Amino acid sequence: MENEDFAKGKLPKSTESYWRDSTELPTFPKLEKDAHVDVVIVGGGITGITSAYLLVNKGLKVAILEADRVLNGTTGHTTAKITAQHDLIYDELITNMGKSEARLYYEANIGALNFMKKTIDELQIDCDFKKQDAYIYATTEEYEQKIKKEADAYEKLGIDGKLVDTVPLDIDVRNALVMRNQAQFHPLKYLKRLIQHITDKGGQIFENTTAVNVETDNQPTVLTHEGGRVTADYVLACSHFPFYEGVGLYSTRMYADRSYVLAAKTDKKLPDGLFISADRPNRSLRSVTINGEEMVLIVGESHKTGQGTDTMKHYEALESFGEQVLGIEEIAYRWSAQDLTTLDKVPYIGEITSGQPNILIATGYRKWGMSNGTAAALLLSDMVMGKKNNFQNLYAPSRFYATPSLKNFFVQNMDVAKHLIKGKLQISDIDPKTLSNDEGAIITVKGERKGAYRDTEGELHIVDTTCTHVGCEVEWNSGDRTWDCPCHGSRFSYTGDVVEGPAEKPLQQYDYKMIDNITSEDSGY
Repeated sequence: MENEDFAKGKLPKSTESYWRDSTELPTFPKLEKDAHVDVVIVGGGITGITSAYLLVNKGLKVAILEADRVLNGTTGHTTAKITAQHDLIYDELITNMGKSEARLYYEANIGALNFMKKTIDELQIDCDFKKQDAYIYATTEEYEQKIKKEADAYEKLGIDGKLVDTVPLDIDVRNALVMRNQAQFHPLKYLKRLIQHITDKGGQIFENTTAVNVETDNQPTVLTHEGGRVTADYVLACSHFPFYEGVGLYSTRMYADRSYVLAAKTDKKLPDGLFISADRPNRSLRSVTINGEEMVLIVGESHKTGQGTDTMKHYEALESFGEQVLGIEEIAYRWSAQDLTTLDKVPYIGEITSGQPNILIATGYRKWGMSNGTAAALLLSDMVMGKKNNFQNLYAPSRFYATPSLKNFFVQNMDVAKHLIKGKLQISDIDPKTLSNDEGAIITVKGERKGAYRDTEGELHIVDTTCTHVGCEVEWNSGDRTWDCPCHGSRFSYTGDVVEGPAEKPLQQYDYKMIDNITSEDSGY
């Protein structure tokens, strides 16, 4: 761990999450030969692993295909709250979908929490599971009124919650809403045990195996980047962004959003509870035990991927907030996470498109993936087994509510068009020779937009900045050392490799030695 010599106020260089750093996970081979199973699951996060766990328990032959390492995506970078208090959501759901659908959303997520608690008890999983009350609080008059409306929604839906005047934090709040008996845990310790159970039951897991398409003949067949084929009765696309969209146009129906996390040793102990602000920019707090010491996860600074300010400023803002509220003695970890939000804020879970009942997706958890991801696995498992599930219509990807979906569809896609045009017009006069070690920037080479990063050893890496998904121009993310797409959230390493989809192909690389030898006259600096 790189945090031993970090003094107060100094951010760690590493962006590995505590969950990843503290858990030794098994490794799995690439898919080397074609396979035939009952169910092929694409994506090794909480939804894919939980789905596999449920299905192997039903006696089905299951294979998981993971493009990277299992649990290295959003699940490995979560805040790991297990709660049905998903920010301010229930008043909005009642308005847009109706009371019955809003109640179902609550029941699905509480059911997921109860399933996880039962599984932890049955398998005797040591994963730091702890019941906590969840608080959402307001510090402004605007959000005070919104919390009052949310409290009314809780009452209408029969949610175990209460409007209160204070929270046990050194924050001057106008009011707050508490939801009782929620929870927190260590997600990778929990899922590592599920992985063991899956493999013990004969389930197969393949890492570094990128699924790129589906052949939809008599039985669907997943095609991999290296030409592998896995045929199954059912395909479950649990890959964060669907690796296969069919005709669902999911790129146009979701947007990607990033947030940031600090794990800090604080002067004051965080009281029991899960805390999140209703006000923006959002702030979230929960306790965590690291190497036997009580620490705090300080979370927030949400923004659309590729559209934030200098990303280090987001970490610095969280550091400032933590110092004000609890006092920071040391920052042990920092990392960021990305998730997808649908047009109506409810995940898409179910048939990818009408007429393809054996290709199922789960996406759009809006940063509440521990409960939504588990609820998704429970629903997908029931659909595979032909079992009735009360939440199928709620989550159906084919649903459409004119309010807010129609408005948000146009807003999101106008935003994509704006950034597509803006990126194409951007000209930079930065000379890559002036970049310091560990610095990245947009440059212009012979009239063409490129991305340059000089690594900590002084080597220059040049990539084409045109995202390989639909052609938007990526932006440099200094906090994570990645190139991020502002249109649909694809992310690439500084060498151009895909970090997160929907892009499947890497950015084109250029010879840094050639670029270093280009004169200012040639390059157009």
